[in-house]
Amino acid sequence: MATSVKAAFDFSNIKGKLNPAQHGSNSAPPYSRRWLFNMDEEFKSLHFMYARTHDWPLWNPGQRLIDTHFIFPLMHLAPQDPKNYYFRATDEMLRITQATGMKIFYRLGTSIEHNSDQANEHNNTLVPEDFDHYAEVLAGIVRHYTQGWANGFYYDIEYWEIWNEPELGTQTWCGTKEEFARFFVTVLKRLKSEFPKIKVGGPAFTTPLGEWQNAVLQACKDANIAPDFYSCHCYTNEPEKLIRRPREARELLDSFGFTQTEVSINEWHFRQDWSGVTSRAPRDLVRYTMDGPLGHCNIQSAVFNLAVLIGWQDEPLESACYYGAGPDGSFGYRDHEHRWNKCFYSMRMFGEVVSQYVYKVAVDVAPHPYRNIYAMGVLSEDKEKAAILIADYAGNEAATCSFAIKGLENYRCVEARILDNTLDLAPCQVNIHGNTLTVAKNDPGSAAWLIEFEKSK
Repeated sequence: MATSVKAAFDFSNIKGKLNPAQHGSNSAPPYSRRWLFNMDEEFKSLHFMYARTHDWPLWNPGQRLIDTHFIFPLMHLAPQDPKNYYFRATDEMLRITQATGMKIFYRLGTSIEHNSDQANEHNNTLVPEDFDHYAEVLAGIVRHYTQGWANGFYYDIEYWEIWNEPELGTQTWCGTKEEFARFFVTVLKRLKSEFPKIKVGGPAFTTPLGEWQNAVLQACKDANIAPDFYSCHCYTNEPEKLIRRPREARELLDSFGFTQTEVSINEWHFRQDWSGVTSRAPRDLVRYTMDGPLGHCNIQSAVFNLAVLIGWQDEPLESACYYGAGPDGSFGYRDHEHRWNKCFYSMRMFGEVVSQYVYKVAVDVAPHPYRNIYAMGVLSEDKEKAAILIADYAGNEAATCSFAIKGLENYRCVEARILDNTLDLAPCQVNIHGNTLTVAKNDPGSAAWLIEFEKSK
């Protein structure tokens, strides 16, 4: 490959199918203030496969939904009695979400508690007094949404996740790793005994490797039960670090003999640092951290998303959900002026790819001291349409980038769009000369292109 060519696409060499389940989110249209901010159409345009329910009460203020303590507030009552549950708000939230085309990835347990780092000042992350009793409550929730129990539903909710980030501290679990391992196994066995067709797993660790991770997996092995999926999280500004997370998790699971357990990265996001995230940070720092050039919601973050999603298509990763928490705020899809931000457009960009195309083709990316080009070539199921998705993450070039293309001789370019610091999926010019495709950058830094082709008639 010539050094001036950033990547080579070979559309005559199909390398398998895309995995749209890697394109999910922790967000959904809000239930609170719905009559003021109806975002259904915008979420439909993102084409997410899954919506993970973690932290949903935090961005739906005043609503008693999702979390176990909201659905079953009095833990001393009998979990066999439907009258002891409050399902109404969660019923409506799940209806709204599924109406936008997203499947539910249900996190059982509690949202994070940011109120303190002292165990005696927490309410929802305390260790349940009776693990078997708590597991019965969770079985009632699953039964309501999958078996029609308590005037419920027969939803096809496949994934049920036990807890979230237990090793993070008292914000998420006030007990020890040994207590959590025993709790996890208790719930896993109880749910699988009544609902063998659903996938039960978790526990959404902050990273795939560590003492807590080993303790939980060893407890599962000792109990002779494998989780259906193993979930973990990652926040970083290094695409390669996040791209290799599934391999790390896969190797760990295989070492315990859990070769059929799926890997899920169901919280992930670009992170430069946490300095401007907390409420104690000065307002200017908060705005810079969120909306500045390297901010959580700006072009660097947006192209990072595409780099990761492109890279994951060749990794042992069954599902993923972007965090993407509430529609607004530090991890949402709108900026402080309530405008759709760059991350929204990057996710829409990738959603268009996985919703219209089926096959991925061979792509050879040129070596680089610090890799900045991530590229994907795709074909529709009938091979009548093709597309090229390019993410230039933090590239220094300010002029043009060239790519070799093969196998598109009988196709014509019908549309090309760019996402950069100033443009949001705006039409752009591309130059195709022979077997070379060239795109232009408006300024140095991060940018992405989606170029689509149709077979000539």
